[in-house]
Amino acid sequence: MYERILVPLDGSELAQIALPYAQKLAGVLGSQIILIYISESADDRYHHMHQFYLQQMVEATKQNAERYLDKREGRTIKVDSVILVGDPAEEIVNYAGKEDIGLIVMSTHGRSGIKRWAMGSVADKVLRAAKQPMAIIRAKGARPDMLGERNILSKIIVTLDGSKESEAVIPYIEELAFKLKAEVILLQVIAPDYHIYAAGGPEYGVYAEQQIESMNKFARDYLEGISARLKQREIVAKPEIMFGTAAETIINFADQINASLVAMTTHGRSGVSRWALGSVAERVLRVGNTPLLLVRTPGATTE
Repeated sequence: MYERILVPLDGSELAQIALPYAQKLAGVLGSQIILIYISESADDRYHHMHQFYLQQMVEATKQNAERYLDKREGRTIKVDSVILVGDPAEEIVNYAGKEDIGLIVMSTHGRSGIKRWAMGSVADKVLRAAKQPMAIIRAKGARPDMLGERNILSKIIVTLDGSKESEAVIPYIEELAFKLKAEVILLQVIAPDYHIYAAGGPEYGVYAEQQIESMNKFARDYLEGISARLKQREIVAKPEIMFGTAAETIINFADQINASLVAMTTHGRSGVSRWALGSVAERVLRVGNTPLLLVRTPGATTE
């Protein structure tokens, strides 16, 4: 599932913020890391400098990743690099598809983070087009404590809504949590109110106390069932039910418990294009501070 991890680099320190996450995954899971650099011209006069840069990154990445190895197993970490020519997003997506990449780990750039993505940045295009799960690491605005070696990928929030689509993320988290000995919090957010569309416009209502109690019990039974399955694999997992607006509740809860990763699926027939309509995933990515693992639901298309 995570046999090959792709990390796009562009020579900036901001892009390199994704490396510690890839290094820990590779060291614990035994994954191969591939560093990819895209040159926009075959006549790039700085090609030799890009090669030298990647060579340095390969050596440093290998050394850092091998700190996580179990020395008793006698394994080593394989780190490779590739320079391609063309449109950065297209080359990353095409390479990921052709080379059987299991995970893309990429940082957001610039002061405005996800806001730049609306203007057609590389990360946005990759996110919309790639079929592989993608880990998004915020280069700006992220909490400094998350970059500590012990804290990386140690506490994972998995957002679920009771649907089979949202559960598509669970197999990816199972492997991570088992190997990383990470704590897993299964979070379901229930809206305390509802709205319906009438002829005169949307109308809002508040659930009765009995309805809320019923939803809470249903969610508790659902999450405890999944938690029990994870515990059979010796994964520390606990359910958490909260009431409120989904995205804001997820963001605030992740900050409160110092979560190191929020994992969720993209929903709908149109895949991540739904984000333009203000879905939960888009809001968590745009406003949140915590790294985000996004897994495309089965059957969702790329655009």
